[in-house]
Amino acid sequence: MSQTISPGAGRPYGVQRVCTIWEQARSSFYQASRPVAPAVPKRRGPRPLISDEKLLALIRDDLAASPFTGEGHRKIWGRLRYGDGLRVTRKRVLRLMRENHLLSPHRGRPKAAKAHEGKIITLAPNLMWGTDGTRVFTLDEGWVWIFTAVEHWNAECVGWHVCKTGDRYAALQPLSMALGRLYGSVEKGIARGLSLRMDHGTQYLSDHFQNQIKFWGITPSFAFVAEPQTNGVAERFNRTLKEQAIYGRVFRNITDVREAVMTFVELYNSEWRVEKNGFRSPDEIRQAA
Repeated sequence: MSQTISPGAGRPYGVQRVCTIWEQARSSFYQASRPVAPAVPKRRGPRPLISDEKLLALIRDDLAASPFTGEGHRKIWGRLRYGDGLRVTRKRVLRLMRENHLLSPHRGRPKAAKAHEGKIITLAPNLMWGTDGTRVFTLDEGWVWIFTAVEHWNAECVGWHVCKTGDRYAALQPLSMALGRLYGSVEKGIARGLSLRMDHGTQYLSDHFQNQIKFWGITPSFAFVAEPQTNGVAERFNRTLKEQAIYGRVFRNITDVREAVMTFVELYNSEWRVEKNGFRSPDEIRQAA
């Protein structure tokens, strides 16, 4: 209205005249004309003990110091919470990592629900082990085999074996190693009460393999056909092994593979924090039992 041209004077009415006629203070006019910045919502709840900037710096330091690759926010939060004693919420760590593009690039696409929804985690040691085999390519010797045995109770790798020929004899070697280390012997009936979860590979279906584990007192427990998740403890460990120690490396021969597996198993058992263990390592769980 103040910029409207008066037909008699040929000039704008002006703010003073308009405010006088409307009986309004000019300060109210100027206050209403001033652009108002949108209010920024404040964080609800009490002020955190550590700011987002300091927490983000700790997250970056943890990622840089970790000997593993491809870890998500749960592992980072677990080390900060249970390793360093920093009391922060997991969702806050997730938010900061998402906003700063620090989430794992290895996170896969969501998959449809599986038909089998059971649990294979045990509540005590030496009730069920899982075993499985995988292959790695070397430049001089071609494909070599890695066989592992994993404890379902604390996700510990209790035995492993690297070889050129992945037959029924090689598949027994990680079990023999585990029995010698945990039971102190490989004599008849030493592992009575223990079940062994495995798939339907030819090594595990052979008479020699089945007779040998029965000699030790081990009960066979086969995974469901075409459902590798029912042998998920061993499968998960082999995937972690390949992600952390195999992928991205070139191996010359079987000796290189054997050294890489040995080094990773020692590091995994002592430092790999497992969520179902309360973010403690397999060795910490065994020592506390």
